[in-house]
Amino acid sequence: MIYRFRVILDHDEKEDIFRDIEIRETDSLEDLHNAITQSFGFDGLEMASFYVSNEDWEQGEEISMFDVSEGHSDTRTMSETALNAVLDKTQTKLIYVYDFMNMWTFLVELAEIVEVTEGTDYPNLMFVHGQIPDSAPEKTFEAENFDDDLDEFDDDELDVDDYSDLDFDENWN
Repeated sequence: MIYRFRVILDHDEKEDIFRDIEIRETDSLEDLHNAITQSFGFDGLEMASFYVSNEDWEQGEEISMFDVSEGHSDTRTMSETALNAVLDKTQTKLIYVYDFMNMWTFLVELAEIVEVTEGTDYPNLMFVHGQIPDSAPEKTFEAENFDDDLDEFDDDELDVDDYSDLDFDENWN
């Protein structure tokens, strides 16, 4: 069977930027990674990860290019994970992050499962819409608003030497 994906650049621009890609269901996430990077014009040399996602595009389990856990966890890698081991008719969404320095983020959705078309080479770039910008879209993270949260505290009320509300012995050593 063939999985047809729509891969959308996650950005705030008015025009959608996406690629429609078909790939065999038994191909690996690494094969999908390569198809995505090529279709958007990246060299494919930067680190990347897929994240299993729910219907609300909330980031779940990471599937990375390489196992960097040094044996401390059962991390799945792209090359060892077949598409049909992660996606099916009920689980259709992945988040793909390419180049962790720039955080190119893509929403990847399984749109359709179809039969193999004789004479078609897979992966197959079916459709291109929009041009990728020169630099990754800016991301706003909750941590950027951290200083705003501190404004609610009155500095005169804060006593940094008062440990009475803390659950530890200040003279432990």
